[in-house]
Amino acid sequence: MTHDHDLVLRPTARQTEAALNPPPGRTGGDLVVETLAGLGATTVFGLPGQHALGMFDALRRSSLRYVGLRVESNAGFAADAYGRITGEAAPLLLSTGPGALMSLAALQEAAAASAPVLAIGSQVPAAGLGGGRHGYLHELRDQQASFRDVVKSVHTVRAPSQIPSAIAAAWQSALTAPHGPVWVEIPQDVLAAGTSLPVVTPVDAFPDELVPRPELTAVAAHLLANAERPAIIAGGGVVRSDASGKLLALAERVQAPVVTTFGGKGAFPWEHPLSLQSWLEDRHTTDFLEDADVLLVVGSGLGELSSNYHTFAPRGRVIQIEADLGKLESNHPALGIHADARLALSALLETVEARPDAQAAARVRTVLDKVRERIDGQDLALERRVLAAVRDALPDDAPGFWDMTILAYWAWSAFDARRPNTMHSAQGAGGLGYAFPAALGAAAADPSRPVLAVSGDGGAMYSIAELATARQYGLNVTWLIVDDGGYGILREYMNDAYGEATGTELVRPDFVALAESFGVPAVRTTPEALRDDLAKSLAAPGPSVVVLPALLRMFAPTHL
Repeated sequence: MTHDHDLVLRPTARQTEAALNPPPGRTGGDLVVETLAGLGATTVFGLPGQHALGMFDALRRSSLRYVGLRVESNAGFAADAYGRITGEAAPLLLSTGPGALMSLAALQEAAAASAPVLAIGSQVPAAGLGGGRHGYLHELRDQQASFRDVVKSVHTVRAPSQIPSAIAAAWQSALTAPHGPVWVEIPQDVLAAGTSLPVVTPVDAFPDELVPRPELTAVAAHLLANAERPAIIAGGGVVRSDASGKLLALAERVQAPVVTTFGGKGAFPWEHPLSLQSWLEDRHTTDFLEDADVLLVVGSGLGELSSNYHTFAPRGRVIQIEADLGKLESNHPALGIHADARLALSALLETVEARPDAQAAARVRTVLDKVRERIDGQDLALERRVLAAVRDALPDDAPGFWDMTILAYWAWSAFDARRPNTMHSAQGAGGLGYAFPAALGAAAADPSRPVLAVSGDGGAMYSIAELATARQYGLNVTWLIVDDGGYGILREYMNDAYGEATGTELVRPDFVALAESFGVPAVRTTPEALRDDLAKSLAAPGPSVVVLPALLRMFAPTHL
């Protein structure tokens, strides 16, 4: 009897000859890029540094495409977006010490948003590992300790022969649900050392499947089929696992209204009769969800933003499907199902009985009418017109990347992401400077369609250097900068809380002239001309900038 694990693929004579006589001039850096290519990578992001030069030298002997950004955090944001758009692990090549640490903000965002980023950083020479203080350039006592609290897994290499296995293990970790960033570090001398090891052949590193326990999905199916007022909260896990179709089928079978979190935008059709859209920062939506007798939460930890700032207090039975074990029942008691969203929804669809409910759509309309009435009662015509102009100008299948700025906070609740996996923001970790470099990564992933980036003037200053990157690679990104003279939301918060704002007003450049100095076409627009100017820029090949001077305000909060 032969078992699969007994089967050994014997090398051909040609493969044996190639293994015995590898090409000359290879180094540890070649083992890195050969392993990445063997895993299926086609594009890498990064920024070179002295200790990492062995990797970058090897790139010129490989088929990998390199996209270099000007700041390590921005390179990390670009890799994050590439991972979100493609679902593949995005390699990020970094140097030691300051270069490595500059990526931490981006890796935190990737971790919060479950974006698969494979960060490979160099290290001081191997003699410097282990805490000894040798005085090497960029030396840290324990570099990986800075990453351990941010990434999913850490992998340290000490010899060339360890490189393929370490990178393959990291790749598998990044792509196992929940997706996330991982960290590999390789000493400078290991990267630079010559090697006679054979060229790395295609590498298998399949992610582990996170399958739901059948007894738990059986209980969940029973609860949903027999509920009187079921509802569903769909989070980013639905998008990451490509489970939107499964979610739609389940919602229609049990007639459960669906609200998407800000990270789950696009997971459910915006205009569907069962769609509560994304108005999670509205007390009418919160009240409706609290009244559900069975609430299914898929791919969300019900954190601060998804719970109307922790004012949400469900009264019914909660079922939570979540791939991140740390998020399971972390905020509310539930029937916790530790599983990939797609696999769990598939299991539910196999067993749940249909539940007719002729009133479900009417209840949804009632909530949305109340939300609309609340917004209509505030003087917010400018904000709604600007957001509508962006929606009209952006093609349905074009991805958008939003910084932490007032227009993005509006978009979290009010923007119709008409396709899954097309609206992305920095709301996971909440750092500034995400939108433009992330959009560059998305454009590198799919050059066939335009990409939108949206920033405020404060957040835009984090990413100005990447105008050079956009120009160098001719990436199809249109950058909308809403210029209100400072950190607008912080100004609003401080005025409301303290009666006066401090540290929020900014001197900023002429963004149009600045973009043009990089050779990037730019235009200053108005709310009335925004739709046409934005559409024209999105339709033109290559990078462009649209600047909108406008003072936008947020709608009134309901959680206070």
